[in-house]
Amino acid sequence: MEDFNQILSKHWGFTEFRPLQLEIIESVAAGKDTLGLMPTGGGKSITFQVYSLSQKGICIVITPLIALMKDQVENLQRRGIKALKIHSGMSQMEIKVTLDNAVWGDYKFLYVSPERLNSEFFKERLVKMDVNLIAVDEAHCISQWGYDFRPSYMTIIQLRELLPGVKFLALTATATPKVVEDIQDKLGFEKRNVLSMSFERENLSYLVRIREDKMGYLLETLKNVKGSGVVYARSRKGTREIATELRKNKISADFYHAGLSTGVRHEKQDEWLAGKTRVIVATNAFGMGIDKPDVRFVIHVDLPDSLEAYFQEAGRAGRDGKKAAAVLLYNNADKTKLKKHVTVAFPEIENIKRIYQALCNYLQVAEGFGKGQVYEFSLQDFAQTFKFQQAMVYNSLKILQREGYLEFTEEMDNPSRIYFSVSRDELYKFQVANETFDAFVKLILRSYTGLFNGYVNIDEELLARRAGLDQDTVYNFLKHLRKSKIIDYVPRNRNPFIYFSKERISLNRLKISKENYDFRKKDFLARVGAVIHYASSNTMCRSQLLLQYFGENDSPECGICDVCQSMHKIGLSAFEFNEISKQVKNILETPSSYENLLLKFKGNREKTMEVIKWLLDNHKIVFRVDRKLEWNEN
Repeated sequence: MEDFNQILSKHWGFTEFRPLQLEIIESVAAGKDTLGLMPTGGGKSITFQVYSLSQKGICIVITPLIALMKDQVENLQRRGIKALKIHSGMSQMEIKVTLDNAVWGDYKFLYVSPERLNSEFFKERLVKMDVNLIAVDEAHCISQWGYDFRPSYMTIIQLRELLPGVKFLALTATATPKVVEDIQDKLGFEKRNVLSMSFERENLSYLVRIREDKMGYLLETLKNVKGSGVVYARSRKGTREIATELRKNKISADFYHAGLSTGVRHEKQDEWLAGKTRVIVATNAFGMGIDKPDVRFVIHVDLPDSLEAYFQEAGRAGRDGKKAAAVLLYNNADKTKLKKHVTVAFPEIENIKRIYQALCNYLQVAEGFGKGQVYEFSLQDFAQTFKFQQAMVYNSLKILQREGYLEFTEEMDNPSRIYFSVSRDELYKFQVANETFDAFVKLILRSYTGLFNGYVNIDEELLARRAGLDQDTVYNFLKHLRKSKIIDYVPRNRNPFIYFSKERISLNRLKISKENYDFRKKDFLARVGAVIHYASSNTMCRSQLLLQYFGENDSPECGICDVCQSMHKIGLSAFEFNEISKQVKNILETPSSYENLLLKFKGNREKTMEVIKWLLDNHKIVFRVDRKLEWNEN
């Protein structure tokens, strides 16, 4: 067994681990099921990658994020580490070849999307693998209380029966105490074993700015601060409009959202990473798997749906340890918009059933069929065909996914790929007998390696240039080779996919469990409420408020958020301010005159008067018509 530090140095070039990484690795090495809680950018993947490289056998990595899966596999391959992936966008032949390689090909990592775990073929191959670890990324997805619950994660525990004795490493960046307990229960941990580091970011200043003119604030701020950053907006249209306005004012900016083609997204992302674009204005589709250490600011112009999402997105600022700011712009209209979003996120159950029936008809899936099948799916075309609102379709699919009927994969761009399905001898005979294709086959063999071992990504445009042919001719050559059973050729595909977890059932059997539906809606409302509370609160350190949400109840005041700065101006610590304001609130459960309030208060009179003045200025307490003071809950 290689030393963990040697592996880190050999493959990643680092001389030491980041906080908590080594402790997690050593916990797994000691034979313990482990849940690792690490903030965004903390280097979660290093933990299972280093551990697995120190052992014989292969690590199974379960992740729902196909884009991240592809990035990690490509990164490992670039480091000379053999890695594979299986997800919904692959053909049955590709999956078979990949699993055969995982069994017999001396690979170290197999990344799998969770819905694939149920496949009988996968299970048959899995028991033949020498598995050294099951790594569960985005582990909060297994919990009903997690903000991104996925029913397919519930099948992970079945791997314990197939692979007795193999340990589990679960990883997440965002989990409340309730979710932490639930993850361990749902994965069948033998003993509770949670390793976590504080999510406190001492260099990150959390700021909330109450602004009606958000664009004016953006323009003024971005002209006065230095460095690159991210501006998050809720809508795709909003990202375009904001980026356009910034450019009009000579601020280097571009927009990014999931509706752009993969090539365009990569180009925009790379320009920003390289510093050629200063500000990227994006929806929440941006950021996953992107590690730019010198981000100086992250600004949200709209309220996110949850503090989990906000914490992850804001946490992309200041990963280099230098001072950075996370700013949330807020006004009273935002509260109304966010609450209205709840009704959009939870369509009427009858509408969900209508969309399920229309979807099955659209994909031509008959009752009793479809289970385990993958179908290309254009949400836009489907919505237009059946005259549905796209938001209603999207959210209905998410609810059907939570109920376990299907999986909807939004993020998908599969490049073209080929695999030589014949032996070298058989290929030689084909070349001799088909002289027209000989030069083209030789070109493919010169351009790519590993073609007889598994599927290899190809670029038809590159092959056309090298062969001196047009792309249509190259495409026809590849199709002919596939028809002749020389290669398996899978052309590039950019469409999302629908995966049927169950066969199509009749509408009278389709159940959207009222308990689950109502529970999720209530949970969603609670998350929205937590976001509104964070945005509207101005009496508690922002960092403390966030950390309390994730179960850290003894964190210190940050001293640099807008609330702490405001307290400093009146000569109080946030702790002193909170203690006084709590007493004021308790006294004002019964409205009181200013004089009586001071008389009833126990403590330093001067400090009390400063706090009361601040509470009045910020409308936390108000004068009634009879001139008595009362606490303002709005």
